[in-house]
Amino acid sequence: MPHFVETLQQEAASAIARMREAAFEARRLHARAELMRHMLTTTRKVKDRPKAEAVETVVREWMDAWNLGRGDWPHIAREMEAFTEAFHDYANDPSDAHDARVAATAQGLEAALAQEGTSIADQMAFRSQCAHGWWDFVVPTPPDLPGGKPRPSIPAPRTDAPFWEAGCADFCR
Repeated sequence: MPHFVETLQQEAASAIARMREAAFEARRLHARAELMRHMLTTTRKVKDRPKAEAVETVVREWMDAWNLGRGDWPHIAREMEAFTEAFHDYANDPSDAHDARVAATAQGLEAALAQEGTSIADQMAFRSQCAHGWWDFVVPTPPDLPGGKPRPSIPAPRTDAPFWEAGCADFCR
């Protein structure tokens, strides 16, 4: 039977493992949710424009926020456009059918990014000007990220607050 100190060490190791899993899952879900929120907010701003113009505006703004040129991901451009078109349709008519299309095109984009060894969550966390400061504490942005650029707008964690309170820049809210 383990003694008191061994039991405490085992309990601590188990709690740390659960915390690590929860942090990875929270980052993944939060980064994905933040992209979806930004997409809906942005498409609502241009919903009354002609669809092609609105989609191009949103994709351009998205790529600017991620510090990528519009042509940097030509191999997934169609998925990005379909995803943005679905959000445009939803912004104009938030029906169950359009909601299902948003979800389906998000899955299509996720699959295209997975073929590149990445995900929506990672790209949002590593590239977006609207990333939350705490995400890098869970999975640091690779220093050799292709096309990576400094993101001084991302708030740094404060020494007087838990790390998960390091949110996004005010202009992203």
